[in-house]
Amino acid sequence: MYIIVAGGGRLGYSLTKALLNEGHELLLIEKNASVCDKINKELGSLCLRGDACETAIQTEAGTGRADMFIAVTGEDEDNLVACQVAKYRFNVPRTIARVRDPKNEDIFKKLGVDVTVNSTNIILERIEHEVPSHPMTHLFCISGDNRDFELLELRAAAGAAGLGRPMNELDLPAKAVLGLVIRGGGKPFVPRGDTVFQPGDQIIAVAPPETEADLRQLFAGK
Repeated sequence: MYIIVAGGGRLGYSLTKALLNEGHELLLIEKNASVCDKINKELGSLCLRGDACETAIQTEAGTGRADMFIAVTGEDEDNLVACQVAKYRFNVPRTIARVRDPKNEDIFKKLGVDVTVNSTNIILERIEHEVPSHPMTHLFCISGDNRDFELLELRAAAGAAGLGRPMNELDLPAKAVLGLVIRGGGKPFVPRGDTVFQPGDQIIAVAPPETEADLRQLFAGK
């Protein structure tokens, strides 16, 4: 697979090295001449000096035959523009962008970037997996036509507002579906309208990201 990485900082360097070790064909685009020279000395002549946002540089990089374009500079704006040039000017099938400000994720997706990588979310996901009692775990993101849903695992906490009443009486967020319940390590079951959730229930839900706060309020407690 031919992969182009934009940005030769620590992340870009490490990513390039890892992908090379996996046997991929790599080219890295970096603005800073000294950084580019250092990478070329360490990894071989694979760093092209220039601005990845410019069509001329991407032409020189052979972006038209790239299978994937990954932008990991320190600037969200540069990562967005570089991915858009790769996708819309050179028809790269897959673009991935680093996003430093979580507020930019939605706009990146709306403007055509296939995948965004947010370091804040990565750290949060690690915390969720390392702390079994964490009230909410992101299991999977389902994307399509700018209408994203997430597969979530909720852990019902004692005293939470969503306990003690049948499901059909709960003020669930619009488009949020509670699809499966695991109680006490037993066999999973599909909740019905009269299901009353209990402390410790593991609830698998499909919901839009913007409803997370409401679901957390219902089941996470104080």
